[in-house]
Amino acid sequence: MPSSARRRWITEQPLSFGTSCVRRGLCSRHHSLWILLILFVICIAVQTFVASQARSDKLTELTHLRITVNKHHLFTLWKSLHSTSSLAVQQDGRSLQTERTSDLHHHNGEYGKRSDDILLRHVDKIFNIATGSQTETIKVSPGKRPLAKLGNEPNPELPRSLVLHRARKGLTGRTDNLPCPSSFLKAHINSAHTSSTCHPKSHIVFLKTHKTASSTILNILYRYGESKNLTFALPLNKQSQLFYPFSFESRFVEGVSSRTVREFHIMCNHMRFNKPEVAKVMPENTFYFSILRNPVNMMESIFMYYKSIPAFSNAHNLDEFLDNGWKNYNSSVSNNHYAHNILAFDFGFDNNIAADAEDIEERASMAIAAIERDFHLILITEYFDESMILLKHALCWALEDVVSFKLNSRRQPTHHPLLANTAEKIKRWNALDWRIYLHFNTSFWHKVNSLVGQEQMKREVSQLRELQAKLANTCLKDGGAVDPSQIKDARLKPFQYGSAVIQGYNLNPHIDRQTKTKCQRLITPELQYTEHLYTQQFPELAAKHIQAMRNAAPQRQHSERTGIRRMASAREVHHRQFRRHTFSNLNQKAS
Repeated sequence: MPSSARRRWITEQPLSFGTSCVRRGLCSRHHSLWILLILFVICIAVQTFVASQARSDKLTELTHLRITVNKHHLFTLWKSLHSTSSLAVQQDGRSLQTERTSDLHHHNGEYGKRSDDILLRHVDKIFNIATGSQTETIKVSPGKRPLAKLGNEPNPELPRSLVLHRARKGLTGRTDNLPCPSSFLKAHINSAHTSSTCHPKSHIVFLKTHKTASSTILNILYRYGESKNLTFALPLNKQSQLFYPFSFESRFVEGVSSRTVREFHIMCNHMRFNKPEVAKVMPENTFYFSILRNPVNMMESIFMYYKSIPAFSNAHNLDEFLDNGWKNYNSSVSNNHYAHNILAFDFGFDNNIAADAEDIEERASMAIAAIERDFHLILITEYFDESMILLKHALCWALEDVVSFKLNSRRQPTHHPLLANTAEKIKRWNALDWRIYLHFNTSFWHKVNSLVGQEQMKREVSQLRELQAKLANTCLKDGGAVDPSQIKDARLKPFQYGSAVIQGYNLNPHIDRQTKTKCQRLITPELQYTEHLYTQQFPELAAKHIQAMRNAAPQRQHSERTGIRRMASAREVHHRQFRRHTFSNLNQKAS
């Protein structure tokens, strides 16, 4: 079209200003640039719409966030239940993978604390990206945890971007009740600690108390440690106890003074507890536990087992001793501590206190507070199966790890029924033990409710008993315990002491070698198992002890023969004197 005609067409048309501009643009030589500009604007609009829709989808996804935490994500987080993480002060520019890798190099005591914060921080970052805001941290003074506030006031623990977002009515409607990702995830982390993230504990101290089924627990710890190739804090010089009843000292453990053992995992032999000295042997992250028994039942068992001690030796029965307790009991005489507040004594406290003492309540409260401070868990003998399930959860072990057969248990006829008022006499005589037991019998059930739950406890106790019955059917010849006279293998006979008859077991002869090894560990008595572990852990020292015993045997035999000859000679001299004296008397009478 000629230029004069084009100008005439534009000026003659009575159109609007917008239409006129479009026509001029289309008719100009640079109309292609206008087309590209229009397309660019359209693309920006489409991109903005898509981005808005994506942001909306992200918010919706975060609102319905469900995170499954397992041990591949959080690297042994068992201790994070006891630590408080501060999200606001731990933000940096490193990636999640880098931080998780570096977290593996932390000590055991720090496991869980760093990993929690890393995961929580990255969830917050995702949340901030979705909301299109930058995180500005609100500082909180160290050690001052803000109280929860009512109404719409922002929580000072949250990053400011999340505080603003919680008050915003955004793309997905109301978000006032939308949980902070950190707090929401932390709740899921805490609930997962007893399952997938639970890390089995291997540093353990068990205070082995007397006549409380503690020998059975010792066997459980021995079997677990041996199967995991752990190191035991065993008594010096191949002893069976850590020099009980002396207060424990670190030098009582084989390998401490010589420094031949770098790390001890389990300490569980009899000792009188002394925390500062135990801490010299065991690592800082050690788990401490013990077991208590009702002092009424325990006193009856102790009287039968330790009948030969001076305090009991003159009493024909337990009631006779209790009626004359302070007359027969002398605390300065060796082994008499078994007769009075033996639980308090084992825990390291003074056991010589009367029920009517003015400070009995104060001393009981101090003992209870000390036990709660030093021990993570106290079990109860009367609820042994429940105690094993609770121990399983506390140690993060498997059900197979806490299965057992009763060891060092008495034959049933040796149990003597107590008179009606005997129980009250025992409670009064062992007033300190009775108060300690009452407290921890109550706290035991609080532990059950908080760590396991009643319904789950019932299920797992049933599973434990089924497993024990199955093992008894597999391992034991007679399906249960037998008198020591009926035990075929002399190596499996339990130590007999006092007037109690301690039962043992016979292995089923029709089992394969691997099963036999497993079953034999279940029924090996304490003294034999301790010697076995000592030989494994200190083979050279064990060999020296054996050689020393062999060298001493002829001397003992010689001394025994000499003693027998001396006794025979003395008896012959006595008979000669008797005959001479009798003969002289007869001569005198005859004269």
